[in-house]
Amino acid sequence: MTEYTTVIGLEVHAELKTKTKAFCSCSTAFGSEPNTHVCPVCLGMPGALPVMNKQMVEFALRFALAVNCDIQHYSKFDRKNYYYPDLAKAYQISQFYQPIALGGHVDVNVNGETKRIGITRIHMEEDAGKLVHSGATISTSDSSAVDYNRAGVPLIEIVSEPDMRSAAEARAYMEKLRSYLQYTEVCDGKMEEGSMRCDANISIMPVGSKEYGTRAEIKNLNSFQALERAIEYEVQRQKEILEDGGHVVQETRTWDDAQGMTFSMRPRKRLMTIAIPGNRILRPSSLMTRGSKRPRANCLNSLMRRKTAS
Repeated sequence: MTEYTTVIGLEVHAELKTKTKAFCSCSTAFGSEPNTHVCPVCLGMPGALPVMNKQMVEFALRFALAVNCDIQHYSKFDRKNYYYPDLAKAYQISQFYQPIALGGHVDVNVNGETKRIGITRIHMEEDAGKLVHSGATISTSDSSAVDYNRAGVPLIEIVSEPDMRSAAEARAYMEKLRSYLQYTEVCDGKMEEGSMRCDANISIMPVGSKEYGTRAEIKNLNSFQALERAIEYEVQRQKEILEDGGHVVQETRTWDDAQGMTFSMRPRKRLMTIAIPGNRILRPSSLMTRGSKRPRANCLNSLMRRKTAS
């Protein structure tokens, strides 16, 4: 039987602790009645124009510095055009081409060994709404309702390098990110409320190979246990496919915690057709004079003052 190496990369989404949404003045409070924290801007009504939340940028900078990222002199927002029921505007304001931070890393400890996990990029974007399913999961539901209270809540997406080789390493990495998010006070890390969740990209390749296998993406994992279990199941599923002479399909899958299985949602190739033009309404951001250390000093000094006062 062929021995395989597991390759894992995580896309972690962390909602920022601002009082208002990314591009409007609607509240970000959790637990309110459905569709009560909405306005023409976050619902994408014709003629409504977004205005950037300054604190969103400050929080993104603070966290990026904490995980050793390089802050980009110039960054801008783009429109990620695609249709999904929880996306009222049929596009998401995100940073695709020029994110706020690149590079970075965190060190994790697994089984007494320290490993460095690279961070590819951190970008700001607005969250989508929330689907409320009639059943326990999306795969067992006959219908779904949409709550747009979460639509437009500011978040950062932290994209890792494919450096993790086991479910335990992936869990340790996500736990470390959560500790940084909470210490820097940019996210409460309440995974049960959806404040922090991740998409896991998983593939396997023969031991010694330098070419990655075809990956599957598991969406919206919202607990450390779910992350570990989903990775372990997906690795075994892909091994069985290859051992039977088949080919792993590049696709997006969902995790059913009750059944302990992943299920196919849609082919990944469909997402490759997404159009991502620049956003002409929101002006590009110039954060500092090239080579300046001012953002790092301001962010870290502000954080330390609050920690000392508390």
